[in-house]
Amino acid sequence: MHNFKELKVWQEAMGLAKDVYSTTKSFPSEEKFGLTSQINRCSVSIPSNIAEGAGRGTDRDFNQFLNIALGSAFELETQLLLSNEFNYITKEQTQLLTERVCKVQRMINGLKKSVLQTS
Repeated sequence: MHNFKELKVWQEAMGLAKDVYSTTKSFPSEEKFGLTSQINRCSVSIPSNIAEGAGRGTDRDFNQFLNIALGSAFELETQLLLSNEFNYITKEQTQLLTERVCKVQRMINGLKKSVLQTS
């Protein structure tokens, strides 16, 4: 079992989720139950799955939840790119957020390698 609050990747993903929520506040109201909801949910899914996996009893289980978190990170990246295409966020906002998402993706991959080596 891992203490998820001490994991740098979890901390980074938490900050990313907060920034995503702040960004989607400016989305059009007609997107409240569409893209806004989907973006917010998958941004929260990243640190949530890291935490849930850390609480599991085996490294194999932890790795599976890291896979889910990684999938959510790629989903978030895609939705941010779509948001830019729809002009809901600027090119600069897109670049900043996608750079953070890519950082989280790399961190998750690094943690996955570490977890697999110890099992």
